Amino acid sequence: MMNGSAGSPGNHVNGKQVQSVDPPGLSSFNNGPRHRPLNAWRRCRGVLCLVIMPVTACMMMVYLAPVTTFVVRLFSVHYSRKWTCFLFGMWLAMFPFLFEKINRTRFVFSGEKVPPKECVLLFANHRTEVDWMYLWDLALRKGRLQSIKYILKKSLMKLPIFNWAFHIIEFIPVERNWEVDEPLIRRRLSQLKYPKDPLWLAVFPEGTDYTEKKCIKSQEYAAEHGLPILKNVLLPKIKGFNCCLQELRSNLDAVYDITIAYKHRLPTFMDNVYGIDPSEVHVHTKIIQVCDIPTAEDEVSSWLTERFRLKDELLSDFLAQGHFPNEGTEEDLSTLKCVANFVAVIGMTAFFIYLTLFSSVWFRVFAACSASFLTFATVYSIHAPQIVCLPEAGAHAKKA
Repeated sequence: MMNGSAGSPGNHVNGKQVQSVDPPGLSSFNNGPRHRPLNAWRRCRGVLCLVIMPVTACMMMVYLAPVTTFVVRLFSVHYSRKWTCFLFGMWLAMFPFLFEKINRTRFVFSGEKVPPKECVLLFANHRTEVDWMYLWDLALRKGRLQSIKYILKKSLMKLPIFNWAFHIIEFIPVERNWEVDEPLIRRRLSQLKYPKDPLWLAVFPEGTDYTEKKCIKSQEYAAEHGLPILKNVLLPKIKGFNCCLQELRSNLDAVYDITIAYKHRLPTFMDNVYGIDPSEVHVHTKIIQVCDIPTAEDEVSSWLTERFRLKDELLSDFLAQGHFPNEGTEEDLSTLKCVANFVAVIGMTAFFIYLTLFSSVWFRVFAACSASFLTFATVYSIHAPQIVCLPEAGAHAKKA
């Protein structure tokens, strides 16, 4: 939807007379007071979270990842991924538990009810630095938390401990240089297309999180090039999305158009750690059949731009009404299952810590060697090859 009437005065952008741009739409709506005060108890709880999350991740990867990502992978890439992702999913499920059961953030799902698809491409708006984390709450409800993967900035591969996780679960790091990124994305996606390996690939076509400054710049570009002027999202970048669509099209069951909005304040990562925001997370899902998406790149570009125009309208309606249409499409998480998973992860971590600190010195040697192995594999982006061809794997390779 192009904003502004034909008779309204335009703006001058780079010396050209262009259509007026609208001010960003959601900023004032999401700058309200904090949902809960940041008191001493919440600060202590936040510190505890910042200790538990990396320690549990570190212990599980140090003791289990060499087995699932190296030993098992020599015999079967499929079972290596299956066991690695299962363990990763156990750890990752602690975040929805934190968000919904401990922080008491209300998640409202709307739009279409998501079936348990095996291979899905998701694209969403990028409102804050933590949008990608809230997709875990949807994936957990669908039994696909262990299958979700992201295309992420390569700079995130410098995060200690977490970079091990990004590597072993095969996230795709990009440099934002298309000549370098395109062959990498295509190669990595081609390795993820085994039909027995479920995949939820999440992308954010805006390429960065939304700010007022970025929105104004996006609007000026849209006005110059005759594109829709959007208030609540940025114009999408086509190349990465189209590359993923091309590589996965024959394997995809569907494409999910996901729109995320917040009440009453935009959350940060530390807001979630302290449990002070957000009060509500609204997730709207539109399921799109792959056959309804064009194949030519210029047509995909127009199609994706139109989807973001509709997404912008949806967010404008959310701003006016306070909710998305057709709410209540997903059930609440089971508190019992969340607690059981948390206890299992903490129990394994405690056992591994005991082995490292209070048992045989050989466990400390193993932990040191394992950490060195994970660091080396991550830095040089190495995945062990399958050298023993099992009958099932051989049949798949022959078919491919």
